[in-house]
Amino acid sequence: MASEQKKRRAALVFNPVKADPDTLPGQVKDAAAAAGWDEPLILETTVEDTGEGATQKALDEGVDVILVAGGDGTVRAVSAAIAGSGVPLAIVPSGTGNLLARNLLLPLDSPELMVKAAFEGDEHAIDIAFAKITREGGDVEEHGFVVLGGMGLDAAMIANTSGNLKKKMGWVAYVDGAARSLVGAKPFPVTYQVAGRRLHRTNVQSIMVANCGSLPGGLELIPDASVSDGNLDVLIVQPKGPLGWVLVWRRVAWDNSVLRRFRAGRNVLKLRTKDNSVRYSRGPGVDIGTQQAQAVQLDGDEFGEATQLAARVEAGALKIMVPVGHVLPK
Repeated sequence: MASEQKKRRAALVFNPVKADPDTLPGQVKDAAAAAGWDEPLILETTVEDTGEGATQKALDEGVDVILVAGGDGTVRAVSAAIAGSGVPLAIVPSGTGNLLARNLLLPLDSPELMVKAAFEGDEHAIDIAFAKITREGGDVEEHGFVVLGGMGLDAAMIANTSGNLKKKMGWVAYVDGAARSLVGAKPFPVTYQVAGRRLHRTNVQSIMVANCGSLPGGLELIPDASVSDGNLDVLIVQPKGPLGWVLVWRRVAWDNSVLRRFRAGRNVLKLRTKDNSVRYSRGPGVDIGTQQAQAVQLDGDEFGEATQLAARVEAGALKIMVPVGHVLPK
């Protein structure tokens, strides 16, 4: 008699603080049973393990798909651990930011739809980035990120945002962090080189590296960023005085997020005199160095201070499950 074919198996890696521990595991178990899969592996993240260890355990068990539910930090950690394995990831939106889910235009208010997609959806390949961080003392560590990393004011803003306030108000809490950070914000000198380009030296308030560029509230930080083009987009923020900050806000909140959506608006932008408050560049990697250690953030998580940040992209290394027929943005 022919041996019975081994059933496929899924794993759920979730943050019990951000995702509902009373309903989500049951939803995944029901969906697995309906699809004819084996009993899923259910793994909770902890303060000590934000997702990397749980994901590796699931991979060691030979699972066929991993579902992730939690905040942006959980998605970042699980994505980094699963990248390059060939095992696809299904994102069940949870928490307040849902940065990667937003950029992939996934449904944010239908967890059951994304659970179903893990078993019956379409698979797509997207890029993931890795950042090598060098501390002032010379220690080096590397972490993955899926949306946005940065050095300078953006990271200081995150570090200055109250955790309790973020729990109550979500991304609106970053307004408080921004206000705290802007008070003493000063430009700092950096050298940076995008792969294949010449070396630059300049003073900045922030330098950011993006795999994709949409933020909550409809803000398009980097409107041309693509999660599947094999490149990273570099954003240099260097306003000069209060007027410079007005120009930065106009570029992000009006030009990128409103005018670029319409043909007439794009024509207006072509006629406008350009300023250097916000500058963009693009390439498969970028090396950034500072004289004094600066705050670093990856996907909204603070990662201390560093004097160097070297980011690189791994094209198509992250497999994503989406609902049948869902079209990812280009």
